[in-house]
Amino acid sequence: MAYYSYKLDHDYGLAPNPFGGYCTLADCKSHIRNNQKLKIGDWVIGTGSVGLGNLHHLIFAMKVEEKITFMQYWEDIRFQYKKPVINGSLVQMYGDNIYHIDPHTKKWLQENSAHSLDGGLPNVDHIKRDTGGAYVLISKTFYYYGDKCPLVPKEFLDVCCEGRDMKSSSIPIEIGDKFIEWLESNFNHGIHGDPISWEAYKLKDIKYEIIE
Repeated sequence: MAYYSYKLDHDYGLAPNPFGGYCTLADCKSHIRNNQKLKIGDWVIGTGSVGLGNLHHLIFAMKVEEKITFMQYWEDIRFQYKKPVINGSLVQMYGDNIYHIDPHTKKWLQENSAHSLDGGLPNVDHIKRDTGGAYVLISKTFYYYGDKCPLVPKEFLDVCCEGRDMKSSSIPIEIGDKFIEWLESNFNHGIHGDPISWEAYKLKDIKYEIIE
């Protein structure tokens, strides 16, 4: 079992997307999703940042239980609810099932989504960055804290990424294992809070909903 850790600069419920009983990582972090060493059973850990005002706080942790392609994700009946509805609730607005291939041109299509330009126009930079990761990572064994993110205990700080990319091989396996034991002993699987960056929407009294 290996560990992959990175810092989140924003948290809208898009990457990761923890809703509907599955935590999915389909957008951003292509260097993790495309990592040839990442295996089923490994853990992806996302912690806070100076920008979010929560450095070394745990935003989410997910056990990788499936790795599927974008087209498999797009067509899978389990994940149709993760296709974005830009004028829907916040959960729908930040759906991460965005990409599929045009059968005629064989080029990527990007749905009107949080990663599109205004008016639903394709965002070429996001298309290139997101589809650079070959797989969508899927988990039913996850902990998502969002705005209720706990501080990572000092004895487990080695799991936190301090740089701008990711941390993996330098995370001692024994520390990672004990960190997961701490999670499992103190928290239930699932959603414990709302996405941190939803605060602005709540202040504007915009409709949002949690799908457990």
